[in-house]
Amino acid sequence: MGALAPISQLTLITFLFLLPTIIQSLHPTHSTISVIDFGATGDGKHYDTYAIQSAIDTCHTCIIKPCYVTFPPGTYLTATIFLRSNVVLNIPEGSTILGGTKLEDYLKESDRWYVILAENANDVGITGGGVVDGQGLKFVVKFDPRKNVMVSWNQTGACSGDECRPRLVGFLDSTNVRVWNVTFTHPAYWCLHIVRCENSSIHDVSIYGDFNTPNNDGIDIDDSNNTVITRCHIDTGDDAICPKTYTSPLYNLTATNCWIRTKSSAIKLGSASWFEFKNLVFDNITIVDSHRGLGFQIRDGGNVSDITFSNINISTRYYDPSWWGRAEPIYVTTCPRDSNSTEGSISNLNFINITANSENGIFLSGSKGGLLRNLRFINMNLTYKRWTNYDGGLVDYRPGCQGLVNHSAAGIIMEHIDGLDVENLNMRWFDGRTVQWDIPLDFSPSTVYNISLLNFHSGYYRQ
Repeated sequence: MGALAPISQLTLITFLFLLPTIIQSLHPTHSTISVIDFGATGDGKHYDTYAIQSAIDTCHTCIIKPCYVTFPPGTYLTATIFLRSNVVLNIPEGSTILGGTKLEDYLKESDRWYVILAENANDVGITGGGVVDGQGLKFVVKFDPRKNVMVSWNQTGACSGDECRPRLVGFLDSTNVRVWNVTFTHPAYWCLHIVRCENSSIHDVSIYGDFNTPNNDGIDIDDSNNTVITRCHIDTGDDAICPKTYTSPLYNLTATNCWIRTKSSAIKLGSASWFEFKNLVFDNITIVDSHRGLGFQIRDGGNVSDITFSNINISTRYYDPSWWGRAEPIYVTTCPRDSNSTEGSISNLNFINITANSENGIFLSGSKGGLLRNLRFINMNLTYKRWTNYDGGLVDYRPGCQGLVNHSAAGIIMEHIDGLDVENLNMRWFDGRTVQWDIPLDFSPSTVYNISLLNFHSGYYRQ
């Protein structure tokens, strides 16, 4: 056979180049359905709930899975929508899902008040680069730079106080949850809620809550196992990443490469803590201008063990005392919430390569029946300096326990501890207002045992 003609060679090269696309078109990796095909308007004024739900329900029945429900550019006002198995909401840049602000937009049961809700779903998610907006500012009764006063939907009697508001996104009793490349903004209450889920992946997510709104949590992980959070940006009023245990233990949570700012705790275990927390890792996290850095509020008898914090930069400052927190870069506490609560223990905590610039010191407080055991501080650089005008001299045990207690500040306050190893810790004090609280270590030998200090340094520095 003679050589192929040039045109034939070009055709062959083109065919080989396009072959992967041809194969993919014959065997697509997912289905796609548009909400526009079901009558959605995307004008931000008319409710598109029925159209969105119809698209999701149809997507759920597609043969080729997963199925992506897409939202062409626009703003889609909706009451609660229900995600189903093998369905991914694909909200592209230029598109917004807008949560309704009326009580009738949500279910009767307040624990199911979400703009987007998945229950008992498998292989489900949200992505696309667009926005889910909870219109949280419309739930503000009185704007206050210290802390906003919020509306309360407590007519049902199922909830009380100003926490009676809808959450933004919830995955309940689900498996293989994936949330990535999406922005969540202005939740009225908690933002992203993972409840009793297995195998959840949350990455490249941006969360923007109002900085003055209480209970504006970023990511709450309840009773869930095998959760990975990475490359998230969280700027909100209340706790940013918050594992809790209400009905079962929480195991194997990893959070890495995140940026956080909050008026409460950047990372907090609790305060709901009826069951065990075990095998949690937090690495390469930046915490900026927050009221508290790394926090443990164990109040309900659950035990905590095998937790590692590494490569974390922390900046904490005072805010209004109506917010829990006193500018502590690290806060580890266990005490009974009330007279009916039991004491949980905290053990095997590792803090490695931590840098902090803070208006207050570290607070480590166990209780008589719930000691802190085997804590390790390795390669710590702590800089203490006052720059706001809020009063110091208070220790914050809230919620429950002793509340706010007058106590002189210190570099590290310790209570009810058995086992603290400190290696390579540098504590720096800037002169000026910090002269008022220049005690490096504050503890009573009657409640603190087995402390080891290796290369511990404390001293004044001038600016």
